[in-house]
Amino acid sequence: MVEGHGWQAVLAPEDGGGMAALRFRGRDILVPAPPGQRLGGPFGAFWMIPWANRLDGGRLGARRLAVNRPADDTAIHGLSRDAPWRVAAAAPGEVVLAQAVAAGPYRYAARLGHAATAEGFVLDLAITNAGEAPLPFGAGWHPWFPRPPGTRLSFRAATRFTHDARCLPIAAAPCDGLDGGEEAFLGLDTHFAGWDGVARIAWPGVALTIAAAGALGTNLQVYAPRDRAVLCVEPSSHLPDAPNRPGLAAHGPMRVLAPGENLTGRIILSAECSHLPMGEA
Repeated sequence: MVEGHGWQAVLAPEDGGGMAALRFRGRDILVPAPPGQRLGGPFGAFWMIPWANRLDGGRLGARRLAVNRPADDTAIHGLSRDAPWRVAAAAPGEVVLAQAVAAGPYRYAARLGHAATAEGFVLDLAITNAGEAPLPFGAGWHPWFPRPPGTRLSFRAATRFTHDARCLPIAAAPCDGLDGGEEAFLGLDTHFAGWDGVARIAWPGVALTIAAAGALGTNLQVYAPRDRAVLCVEPSSHLPDAPNRPGLAAHGPMRVLAPGENLTGRIILSAECSHLPMGEA
């Protein structure tokens, strides 16, 4: 548990280092995970490391990664969510998780800081290539936000992608981003590049600002399924399937890390309530 400045986060280090719940002044910012349920369903949040979204056929250059979504022949959402993390440090209002992964061609170490601050709830990620060869790395954060009636989403971006039936990008078009309610985002599973690192979700009574920097502040995936009242706004470091899309990868390449090199990113979640609980100012 990480608490402070109105924030309360329930961490799940044993479940991929994810987050089972996040609240601000008693309001659910994430859809809370049901007891005993693994993260990855339409609740909580998890991390996508060392790639975000999908790799077609599990291809990473000449290397192959395990296909974990056979229905569309993709390797999806990385490796870190399938392995436990450990608590590396803890103090009032702050917890740091750490993980070492050796799977397929990857050998890496990751550290994930959580801090409830006056500025907001801060997530700090650092990934180090612990292997003996350079490899492409990437990351993303996959939250499941509630989507009650009246939800609005706004952000600025330069490019929007069309995709095939497997949600793999096929073409890029200029855009200004997105600003609207369900009429603007319902049904999307869409990637945006040239993101300025800021997105705002407004719910009745509370507004959330997502401010991402570093590797996580360039690309954004938006997922709003029609059959579930959830909204995923996913800061990401790269385009889905970037290694296999040379014509599009300039809009968000994975970063090749030499042994010992790092990939870092930060997300700050800040919230404003228009109706506070009794007794709060």
